Amino acid sequence: MPQMAPMWWTSLFLVFISSYLIINTIIYFNYNCDAKCVLIVKYTNLCWKW
Repeated sequence: MPQMAPMWWTSLFLVFISSYLIINTIIYFNYNCDAKCVLIVKYTNLCWKW
């Protein structure tokens, strides 16, 4: 059991980091898409008004 503990902790740590990175990338891409959509809508509204 003590010999397996470091491997278990490293695997748990890697799983945690990978899930954290995946969640961060999903949130980042969602935010970027929202910002781009908002910018495009604003730009089209300005062009249409002018």
